[in-house]
Amino acid sequence: MSMTDPIADMLTRIRNARQARKEQVTIPASNLKIAIAQIMKEEGYVKKYKVIRSAKNKQGVLKLTLRFDDETQCVIEGLARVSRPGRRVYVGHEHTIKSHGGVGILILSTSQGVMTDKEARRRHIGGEVLCSLW
Repeated sequence: MSMTDPIADMLTRIRNARQARKEQVTIPASNLKIAIAQIMKEEGYVKKYKVIRSAKNKQGVLKLTLRFDDETQCVIEGLARVSRPGRRVYVGHEHTIKSHGGVGILILSTSQGVMTDKEARRRHIGGEVLCSLW
């Protein structure tokens, strides 16, 4: 199986862990995924994340600890890939698209790094909409 969309793979692993009520999920690491994990932590969707690298695995793995409210319900209700390899989705700095009617966040890849849609709007920059979390 060739990995054509590592971001979609990351979201699927998180979705699966959420369904199985697993607290931790391990994902092959990359700078982009680490940046996404950082935003998920800042926005309160994950408790913590850790990058584990070894001599054998230079790329390393990203270990996410999901957040649960009252120990049963994962705070992540859903995640969706927005821009895909087959259909890229870009927005300008004046974009008004919202994740799930404004409840969630959009994660954008911009010329100034990976950030939320709010941050990108604040900085007046556009970018590629990687995914949506709610």
